[in-house]
Order: sequence, then structure tokens, then C-alpha cells
Amino acid sequence: MKINNLFRPLNKYTRMYMLNSRLHSTNVVSSDAVNYCANIVKQHDYENFLATLLMTKMIRSPTLVIRAFNVEVARIQDQTTDVQTAAFRLQFWQDTLKDIYKSDQNLRNIPANPVAQELFKVCCCYNLPRRYLEKLITSRSNIMKSKYFRSLEDLERYSEDTVSSIYYLILSVAGIQNVHADHAASHLGKAQGLANVLRSIFVSNHHKMVSLPMDILMNNGISQETVLRGIDSENMRSVSFEVASRANSHLQKARSITVPKLAKQIFLPAISVNAYLTKLQKCNFNVFDKSLALGSATLPFSLYFNRLLNKY
Repeated sequence: MKINNLFRPLNKYTRMYMLNSRLHSTNVVSSDAVNYCANIVKQHDYENFLATLLMTKMIRSPTLVIRAFNVEVARIQDQTTDVQTAAFRLQFWQDTLKDIYKSDQNLRNIPANPVAQELFKVCCCYNLPRRYLEKLITSRSNIMKSKYFRSLEDLERYSEDTVSSIYYLILSVAGIQNVHADHAASHLGKAQGLANVLRSIFVSNHHKMVSLPMDILMNNGISQETVLRGIDSENMRSVSFEVASRANSHLQKARSITVPKLAKQIFLPAISVNAYLTKLQKCNFNVFDKSLALGSATLPFSLYFNRLLNKY
């Protein structure tokens, strides 16, 4: 299946684009830009990319744009170790958001960046809440300055800002205003964020940053150097067990909440989170086990199967 065919919006949403006065003088159908967003997500956020492909057409394309924006912001800390350079790049996106939300803004005044321009269109069409987009930036800026999380609660707040915010934005695109869906999104975002920290230990080590909560490390007698050197021990496994247990608690809570049918496909990434936590448990919570870095050949089928069953 060609990527182009996956992102054709429904007629009513095309009309919504065209009726918006800020887009009248522009070419609102930009398949190249949307494909660019899709490829960014595919390359750097593959599991969420797979889950997004299984969404209904009316929310698939804007979801990929939102996730592409998140990837662009998240990758900044991976692209440079220079604090000033990273701050400059984050400021670019902060300024872009300010431009997007100016009254009577026009696409011509948005930076010539495919993600920025597609995000402008999505914001115009779906009236996305600005605060969640800003949280994706400010949370990354804060952690690049502090370099660590004091506690598990701090890490949960970071997960809420960087992952749950994405789900809130997608729910907004889908027109879902439901307190139960928001509640599930909060828990799923925290579960996914905590799992991401465990999964990214090898990447974090490369950048000399330890994302595991400092209070849990100290309580188990584990130093940052031990984590950076990838030394496995019973105490280290206790650290990962505590984080994984909290992630699983949030995941099970998210799954226990009754949400609208459309929200269930938005929450499909829960399948990936569950798969990783299950695999980690089989490795006896050794986060340095090399098998954890391998992709799952069965994940696409699991996502598709759960999509058919309307589960997450």
C-alpha cells in the first residue's frame, strides 16, 4: 500500500480546510509534506507509526503530523550535546507555535518547514489546544537543563507532558470530549513514558544522561556511573522493577476505563507498551538484556488483531 493513499482526508475535512480563511490562498493539499511527516514518524517512532496506520482515515493524517512535530522536538537532545544549540532549536519551535496561533495568520508566514506548515493546517482545521503543543517543548527544555529526574513522580509528570499531551491532541482531532477518555490518556501516557525511559537506557548512556529516578537509584545503592556502564545487578533489577511496576499499574488502569469506540484505536500504542513490559519481565527486569533492543516481528499482527477486536 502506498503511503500517499493512506493520508487522503475525508471530503468533509477537506472542506473544513478550504473554508478556513487563513488557508484560502494556499495549496492545502500537500501530499509531499504529509509524506515527509509520515516518514519522520516511521523512521524515529516506528511503533507509534504502525499504530497510527490502523486509525480511521479522518484522524490518521493529522495524527501523523502531531507525532512528527513531537519527533522533531524530541530528537533535538539526540542531535546535539551543546546546550545552546539545543536551546536555539527548541526556541525555533516555540516561535513557530507563536506564529501559528497569531490571529489572522497565513500559511505564507509560517517557516518553510514541512512539519511546521502541516501543523499550522492541522491547528487551523481542528483548533488544537496550544498548551499541549507547548508542553512538548517546555518539558524537553527543562530536562535538558536539569539532566535528571529527582523522583518517580517527577518522571510521571514528564511522561504526562510528553506523551499524554499527544493523546489529548489526537482526541481533540477526533472531536472526543470525554472525561473518561482523558483519564485513560493520562494513565496510558504515563505508562508509555515510563516504559520509554527503561527502553532508552542504551541511548541515554550514549548521551551520558541517566533518566531513571534518582531517589530509586539511591535507595538501591546504584550510582549514575553504574547505569552508564551498563552493569547488571540485583539492585539494578530492583530499580527497573519499581519503574516497570508503576508503568504496568498505569497501563492496567488505562485499559480498565470505558472509553468511546474511536478512542480505543487512538490508544492502540498500549499494545506496544504491554509487549515491552512483558518482555522485560521475562528477562527478569534486566534492562541491559540485548534482546530488549530487538524489534518484535509479531507486533504488527498484534496491533492489527486488537484493532479488529476494538481493544487496546
